[in-house]
Amino acid sequence: MLVQSLILAAIHAMVPLTVTATGEILSERAGVVNIGLEGILLISAFTAVIGAEAGGPLAGLMVGLLTGALLGLIHGIIAVYFRGDQTVSGVGLNILALGVVAIGIVDRWGAAGFHRVDRAFRVQPLSTPLGAMSPMVIVTILLAALTWYLLQHTNLGLKIQACGENPAAADAAGVRVERVRMFGAIYAGALTGLAGAYLSVDWLATITENLPAGRGFIALATVVFSRLNPWLAVVGGLIFGFFDALGLIASTSQELTRIIPYQFIQMMPYVVTLLVVAGVIGRFRSPSASGQAYRRE
Repeated sequence: MLVQSLILAAIHAMVPLTVTATGEILSERAGVVNIGLEGILLISAFTAVIGAEAGGPLAGLMVGLLTGALLGLIHGIIAVYFRGDQTVSGVGLNILALGVVAIGIVDRWGAAGFHRVDRAFRVQPLSTPLGAMSPMVIVTILLAALTWYLLQHTNLGLKIQACGENPAAADAAGVRVERVRMFGAIYAGALTGLAGAYLSVDWLATITENLPAGRGFIALATVVFSRLNPWLAVVGGLIFGFFDALGLIASTSQELTRIIPYQFIQMMPYVVTLLVVAGVIGRFRSPSASGQAYRRE
């Protein structure tokens, strides 16, 4: 039963990492880097709970997705049209989220830092041989497949990759570089928003001031691990998700925590992230113009 529980937990832990990484892969292919994924996850998780309590779990997921798309739009405008520093914009999103959610939880529910989502407003799980499983697991695989197909087998995918590698040549060929890059930024924001909604109205069923707990940054590590391949993002999500789940399960074991402090156990996913990225980073090549503002001559 323990092995089965661990596998199921790892699959669920994979979802927010893979969905977020999948969106960021397309965005980086287009030339826009967003390190504000942690902030988008947090704000979207917060708004998703409000949406779910107003219109049900599906509404919550859609509100989270739209919130993420809006934040991706803001980041895209700053990065693409204002040609601002993409790193600074991403950091700004992370800082913004901390303030908005901390104040929002108190203002909305009158509780400092924590609100539990009632069962009636959570996404209902599917019955599987492994146990109760979120339908978002299926959605995650479909999103990875859709993104891979879009990048590899469509004209839009060719334009996206051209804008990331050589925007000047793409522009000369008639591609609207700004529009393509904006699409990438919004796509990444929308998928990250969906992942944030999954955290609050599905998997963890709560909203706190630090709900993502670094998963936005682990998703960035998953992007590096995947080498911008959505299918490898699924594999990376499972690897990181496994250690995330292992840390969560192990930290609740009284026998184990008597020997090892639970804080060290909960460090496991982050240590593994550092080790995996350290082994992959030298072989990772981002698109030539990724993270660089494009100025038409």
